[in-house]
Amino acid sequence: MLATLSLVRREFSAYFLSPIAYVVLAVFLAVTGHLFYLTLTQLTAAGPKGVEFPMQLMLGDEKFWLVYLFIPPLLTMRLFAEERSTGTLEMLMTAPLTDWQVVLSKYFACFAFYLVLWLPTLAYLPLILSASTPKGPLDPMPIASSYLGLVLAGAMFLALGLFVSSLVRSQMVAALISLFLSLGFIVVGIWRPEMDTGSALYRVLFFFSVPLHFYRDFSRGLVDTRHLVLYLSVAAFCLFLTVRSLESRRWR
Repeated sequence: MLATLSLVRREFSAYFLSPIAYVVLAVFLAVTGHLFYLTLTQLTAAGPKGVEFPMQLMLGDEKFWLVYLFIPPLLTMRLFAEERSTGTLEMLMTAPLTDWQVVLSKYFACFAFYLVLWLPTLAYLPLILSASTPKGPLDPMPIASSYLGLVLAGAMFLALGLFVSSLVRSQMVAALISLFLSLGFIVVGIWRPEMDTGSALYRVLFFFSVPLHFYRDFSRGLVDTRHLVLYLSVAAFCLFLTVRSLESRRWR
């Protein structure tokens, strides 16, 4: 247990020694701050410019998802790729840790930094909840469900990036592959093709489209268990594949 906690602390501390982490944090806060300003402006507006669900405006914006798309690959690209390129992975594999402990330690450290990115945005919530709207006080449930969705969606994308990082030596290659795979869960929500909402194709696209999950459900206070199953199952499967990737190295 002590060895696991030591590895978690080491990986988490490494983010604050990397300039990439600060760039990600600065860009992320700049975009979310801009969207918060737009939301607060329209929240108090009357007529067609008003907005009933503030998180729908923030999380339904294409600019948010275009920035969000790059965050998990940048946070996960170094976790195993750097260890492989520097040759320290072999030393890590000989430590008194199981493969699951190594994978989960790196994953939890990365996930903790992902949560740190969202902590400053909590300062926006009192202003949003205290805003007086033409329709009365806001329901806090859409905000709570939106943050729940962001936590679980982040868990899925980070697990995907961690798996990709375990396969390659180059951090840049890991980031690009992870970006490409993550795009499959986001592009439909940004593109939003016009099609029959009752068709089977639309239901399939909606099931995998994370931005649409937030625009239609989470930001309106709805928690669909199908979305939770998708995020948790993909995350668990990617972690399983990451462990298998490490195990395969023992036989080489």
